[in-house]
Amino acid sequence: MSGDKFISFLDELRENMEIMVPYVPSPLEVVEKMLELACVTPRDVVYDLGCGDGRMLIAAVKKFGARKAVGYEIRRDLYEELVKTIEREGLSKRIIVYNEDLLNANLSEATVLTLFLTTTANEKIKPKLEAELKPGTRIVSHEFTFKGWAPQKVAELSWHKIYLYVIPDCNAHSRK
Repeated sequence: MSGDKFISFLDELRENMEIMVPYVPSPLEVVEKMLELACVTPRDVVYDLGCGDGRMLIAAVKKFGARKAVGYEIRRDLYEELVKTIEREGLSKRIIVYNEDLLNANLSEATVLTLFLTTTANEKIKPKLEAELKPGTRIVSHEFTFKGWAPQKVAELSWHKIYLYVIPDCNAHSRK
């Protein structure tokens, strides 16, 4: 295989890989700050991509009164434990979780989207967000930015950084 074909093969392989990031739960104070920065209200449908133990979903519904919360978690063990927690908390009518790759998420209902991925993962999902999220949807990312997007707000909490983006304002300059 020639060098160019090998590089092309690697690029194609990279494009077709699932987004995999290590599970590192956001501290509860960061979760609350993220939802506060997004100004979550009872009208909102909050999506968390890579929802882990569900702390973002649970806080969105219980503390901020979100109408609904939807999470995607690829790790089966985390997903199964989260389903039990949701049932135990009596939240199964307002929180839905899927044991799927976040690239398969149907984002059409989201008014707020939260993430704690990596810059590389954010770049991989950015075209999906641009294509599927409605104008006015707030995206809140813990620690990691989206290249070429301008955050509307940046908050710092101890050593954590939280970035708020609003569709389509965040990427208006990248489409010119």
